[in-house]
Amino acid sequence: MNDDDVGVILNLLGEHYDETDPARSDATSYVNLISEMAARDITACVSVKPSQIGIDISDDLFAENLRRIVDHAHEHDVFVWCDMEDADTTDATLDTFVDLATEYPWTVGQCIQANLKRTAEDLNRTVDVPGKIRLVKGAYDEPGSIAHTDKARIDEAYEEELEYLFEHRDRGIAVGSHDPKMIELAHRLGAEHDTDYEIQMLMGVREDAQRRLAAEDVPVWQYAPYGDKWLSYFYRRVRERKENALFAARAVIGI
Repeated sequence: MNDDDVGVILNLLGEHYDETDPARSDATSYVNLISEMAARDITACVSVKPSQIGIDISDDLFAENLRRIVDHAHEHDVFVWCDMEDADTTDATLDTFVDLATEYPWTVGQCIQANLKRTAEDLNRTVDVPGKIRLVKGAYDEPGSIAHTDKARIDEAYEEELEYLFEHRDRGIAVGSHDPKMIELAHRLGAEHDTDYEIQMLMGVREDAQRRLAAEDVPVWQYAPYGDKWLSYFYRRVRERKENALFAARAVIGI
């Protein structure tokens, strides 16, 4: 995709480990990947799932492994994204992001999910943190007590939260959406506030649109899972929410 001026966000497949060894092993794989990326002339960064590096085992193990990855990335001028997963890991994930972004300004970014009812408070907490924020609608099937479950309400929340980011940040906004309506809103808000932003989409989804936006000089990044755990990746995405089936299938077969 670099030939089309689209950056690549590499995510090593693997998640929800309940043993320390695979969590540390995947952290090492990211460190090695970062070294390889730094040695090549490519536009790429990495994105890490908290449960892949130990958050289901302990918050401390997760923080230790992510710090190791970010420290190495900082040395090699490679950017690191931290994904967001189940709602019960949100606090620990954000705590670690704030700590690392403060220590390594503009080396790390955090995904935040618009469907959670707590997200306005989370954005207020992180809006001045020197790290990027990727706003997504949210792919996890959370209960109505903590999350918006109606599609129209999720869209409304996404619009409100995207507007908040553009009103309160002068950089570091990533629009994680395939929705043409949200992308158009980002264009309008970016022009209105004279604020740079980037568009992020999943590998295999609306790739023509990705290329078209890049040709229009909009920074575009493609989230690209890789590795040998495709089957578990697919089934977990579908279990989380049935609407994920098409996106997961496209990511698996690359269409």
